[in-house]
Amino acid sequence: MTEYAQPTPSAFDELVATVARLRAPGGCPWDAEQTHASLVQYLTEETHELIEAIESGSRDDLLEELGDVLYQVVFHASIAAETPGEDFDIQEVAARMTRKMVGRHPHVFAESGAQKTTDEVIAGWDDVKAAEKPHRTSVLDGIPQGMPALALADKVLGRAQKIGLLETDAPALLPIDSEAELGPILLAIVSAAKAQGLDSERALRTALRDLQDEIRAAEQEIGDGSFGLADGDPADAGVIAFPTA
Repeated sequence: MTEYAQPTPSAFDELVATVARLRAPGGCPWDAEQTHASLVQYLTEETHELIEAIESGSRDDLLEELGDVLYQVVFHASIAAETPGEDFDIQEVAARMTRKMVGRHPHVFAESGAQKTTDEVIAGWDDVKAAEKPHRTSVLDGIPQGMPALALADKVLGRAQKIGLLETDAPALLPIDSEAELGPILLAIVSAAKAQGLDSERALRTALRDLQDEIRAAEQEIGDGSFGLADGDPADAGVIAFPTA
């Protein structure tokens, strides 16, 4: 009888098995008790630690923090595999992500795919996303409102500029040429706000809510074309004026 050697598990397979053992009967009671909701705080912490490693850490820092984020993904998939109504595992997570990436890169994976510029790729990405999510009625749909205010502002402004509701070539309000110049200015604004007892994060979120209301109103004037505003032209509603003070 011919004996076949069992394939050596990959490092990723070993990680998946480790999580399964920790959550199984006789494993770690803490791990077994966790839920998607209870792990959110750790996912947030690990993500911020990974960002710090990317920005200012060493190779070992990056290696460790990538592993911590990966562990969170595997942990959530393990919970889903045992949760009625979810019933998926890490393999299904990977399979769906692969399908998404292949579908969003026809210029790479399609038989007749042609080389494209970065701008053409981004435009095509938006078209594919719009087709994938026809229920979205606004360019703002899908933006996580729980993002830090500065990151949220960048995302909202980018979406509005993309469909022509905000000018992309408007004169700069401040003569800023680099992030090295921008950082101290932002810090000075926060410092001045703090000296006056003001909350910079809350103030920016309030301004963003108002801006998003304006964008949605402008979209309604144009027509429900969502991402591409297919039923109208942004010029029909006018460009949203950006505050100068």
